Amino acid sequence: MCGILGYTGDHQASEILLSGLAKLEYRGYDSAGIAILDGDKIKVEKNKGRLQALEEKIKDRDVAGTCGIGHTRWATHGAPSDLNAHPIWSDDMTVVAVHNGIVENYRELKEKLSGHGYKFYSQTDTEAAVKLIDYYYKQEKDPMKALISAIKEIEGSYCFVVLFQDHPGEVWGVRKDLPLIAGQGEGESFLASDVSAILQYTKQVYYLDNMEIVQLNKGVVRFFDMDGYAKPKELSEVTWDAQAAEKGGFEHFMMKEIHEQARAVKDTFGAVYHSGAINLNEIGLTDDIIKSTSQIYIIACGSAYHVGAVAQYVIEDLAHIPVRIELASEFRYRNMPTDKNALAIIISQSGETADSLAAMRKAHEHGIKTLGIVNVVGSTIAREADSVFYTMAGPEISVATTKAYSAQLIACYVIAMQFAKVLGTIDDEKYESMLTEIQKLPEKIDAILDESGVLKRVAARFVNAKNAFYLGRNIDYAVAMEGSLKMKEISYLHSEAIAAGEMKHGPISLIEKGMLVAGIMTQSNLYQKIASNMLEAKSRGGYIFIVSTRGCEALKDEADFIFHIPETDEHFAASLAVIPLQLMGYYVAVARKLDVDKPRNLAKSVTVE
Repeated sequence: MCGILGYTGDHQASEILLSGLAKLEYRGYDSAGIAILDGDKIKVEKNKGRLQALEEKIKDRDVAGTCGIGHTRWATHGAPSDLNAHPIWSDDMTVVAVHNGIVENYRELKEKLSGHGYKFYSQTDTEAAVKLIDYYYKQEKDPMKALISAIKEIEGSYCFVVLFQDHPGEVWGVRKDLPLIAGQGEGESFLASDVSAILQYTKQVYYLDNMEIVQLNKGVVRFFDMDGYAKPKELSEVTWDAQAAEKGGFEHFMMKEIHEQARAVKDTFGAVYHSGAINLNEIGLTDDIIKSTSQIYIIACGSAYHVGAVAQYVIEDLAHIPVRIELASEFRYRNMPTDKNALAIIISQSGETADSLAAMRKAHEHGIKTLGIVNVVGSTIAREADSVFYTMAGPEISVATTKAYSAQLIACYVIAMQFAKVLGTIDDEKYESMLTEIQKLPEKIDAILDESGVLKRVAARFVNAKNAFYLGRNIDYAVAMEGSLKMKEISYLHSEAIAAGEMKHGPISLIEKGMLVAGIMTQSNLYQKIASNMLEAKSRGGYIFIVSTRGCEALKDEADFIFHIPETDEHFAASLAVIPLQLMGYYVAVARKLDVDKPRNLAKSVTVE
């Protein structure tokens, strides 16, 4: 979603803001802007388009000043334009702000403020909030009091970072539901929506709580509650460095992150594997809790939902406990009976996904214990869940997830294994065998990457394709969903994942000559079933692309292309089968000369509904 940055210190704010915003480009945006508070005047520069356009625009303009805010906007209310770009200002430009999120009652606020003489120049919901803050500031003459009064009236999920002309050297911020972190350096302070924006300047950060106000001065950060009382807060140190968020010689972040999956898998498993066994006590899954759990809900969106789909098959097969996989955006609005002895597992790379966060809060309302599987330390889901399993993927920059997905799979595997062990549904021999296999996954992922060059040639066939099908059964269907998503989100080729047995119930009518039909075949008891479905597609002209386990003989003479993955325990096959599908999506996008890391209309962290 949108990127936010605030700075006050001794350096030129414009340079720091532009450099930090460049680190947030991966989040997705359509316009950018900065505001600099220099003495008693706020100067605003903004425009539709990329940061490079903003840099070109301001290179000959006076943007001197050591205090400022910046923003990259992803349009929600109002089309991308210079006027709708942030920062947004009050009528007299004495209060200027940037905003992430949604102001749900902006129409009512505009009506109120219009009655007090305010004029509106943009189509944004943000403008109503900024002018409400200005309205109260002109009464209170105090930034904190103005923010408190305004926040009491603003409905929605948001964070604001604000400059007040009468308070030089100060940056103010407030958050409700959306992420905002503060950084502290020598004689300088920062606010950001993502820690990667400030890592080149400081690793000392604070994570804001919900409904918390922050005030920055040079090298000083203060926090206040909604009653205006000061709040102590613990300083945290970020353990990864700015270099981890660089491309490292790869053309795109996505390819770099595809190659980092072996490490992400190894580190995530290593975080809970000690002395020859999995230990989940530190993440809150004790043996007693496992034994008392009668149902599991897995709640997620997008690729994380596809992880949950794999986990559903694996947990039910190993632990014999019922699992429901739920789209967070649907779960939060359903009025279904819930099991008080259930465990809700919420999966989110960012830990800030709006629908997943709301669904988790609904689970809490029903008295259900929650476990967050997240990649970002200090994120909202991590802090509000009853317990948290941190994946060790490191910073993921490309919008299309790869290594975070793979790390989430490992988290789900070990949860399934531990449930099965504690509940006695697998014996020690099976448990030890699976431990051995899961530790071999990193080297097998690397082996796939070593052989992946051939996929570039296959992908070139589909540079002008319009449609594709991805077919699978059981775990392979879950993998097909992720492969299909990778293709559509970065190459813009329309693709659809289909449970293979459903092909004859309608979708088969869409197959045309040369159409890509990808089949995933890793579950040996289903080889012949899916082979029959793929032959139906071939007989209608489809190009049959197969990802199968080495040793699978099905379709060896009929398929147009087969990519073999190493053998592994079939419960873990998703970790290997997804790699060639990620690469196919990547290579098609590159062949189409598309922006792989920043696909159109998409954002890395979806923090609005």
